[in-house]
Amino acid sequence: LDRGENNSKPWKLEEVSSALGMTTRTLNHLKKRFVTEGLERALNRKPQERPSRQVKFDGEFEAKLTLLACSDPPKGYKRWTVRLLADKVVELEFTDKISPMSVQRLLKKELKPHLSDYWKIQKGRSGEFVARMEDVLDVYTRPYDANRPVICMDESPKQLIGEVREPIPMQPGRVRKIDDEYVRLGTAEIFGAIEPLKGTQIYEVQPTRTKTDWARFIKRLVDDEYPNAEKIVLVMDNLNTHTVGSLYEAFSPEEAHRISEKLEIHYTPKHGSWLNIQEIGFSMLKRQCLPERVESIEELREQIDTWTKERNNGQHKVNWQFTTEDARIKLRRLYPEFE
Repeated sequence: LDRGENNSKPWKLEEVSSALGMTTRTLNHLKKRFVTEGLERALNRKPQERPSRQVKFDGEFEAKLTLLACSDPPKGYKRWTVRLLADKVVELEFTDKISPMSVQRLLKKELKPHLSDYWKIQKGRSGEFVARMEDVLDVYTRPYDANRPVICMDESPKQLIGEVREPIPMQPGRVRKIDDEYVRLGTAEIFGAIEPLKGTQIYEVQPTRTKTDWARFIKRLVDDEYPNAEKIVLVMDNLNTHTVGSLYEAFSPEEAHRISEKLEIHYTPKHGSWLNIQEIGFSMLKRQCLPERVESIEELREQIDTWTKERNNGQHKVNWQFTTEDARIKLRRLYPEFE
């Protein structure tokens, strides 16, 4: 890096890099090899070995891999992982070798063997199931009628959990931290109702889920939320508390009869909770509003009330698309057969 006899000032690394058309990083590596391995090794660098080309897998292999990923995991494992699948396909001699990353790429986004989800539907053919299903689906095709609003009702439990230590707030570059220990403080029951064609949601939090709690929530719908309606078309599941008899458990015969006369009840079938649009309401509530840990019913009520007011201001309607005609095609396996 010397300029020569006429100029004793040494070259800077950036000047050499510019003169030779090499990066400073490459020059630093060259200097290091010169010091540690000598001039000859530095000038005659060994060609870098190129990695072998990626093995291509045909459609037959992908089909076998997909079938394996959809099967039960080996004994002692809760679920398949990409590494476990990679080891298994080699063990089964589907291929000589494969990396976990290749397994992940081949499975694509549509198939995620490490995840599972809950799903309910009738097993086998059932006239009772399809009769109630079609009844509810027909209700959902009715046009909007303020005098006969369609209301979907359901309830969901929420565990009350307290902190052992105060969480550390989130800061720039640092996530919020909570202690993995917690205190169980009981449970609460969230009663919810949604009017799909208007986008209105109604929630109420109670410490219990008795017949009386349900009856009082229904009275609120009749007298406070829809006092001018001729009938409330009520869709709900057939939980043992969701009956007209619960009204008679909570109120006088005259009051219970008055409330029941304003209800047109349609029950979803057993294993048909997906037909209740309030399930969509609870899904939104849990994703957008409910914190992982909430200590008291009062705090839970405040959170839900604030979210509900904001949500209802936007009038987010539910556009239900699944019809009776769709059910008779896509769920044909549930219908009784005739010769």
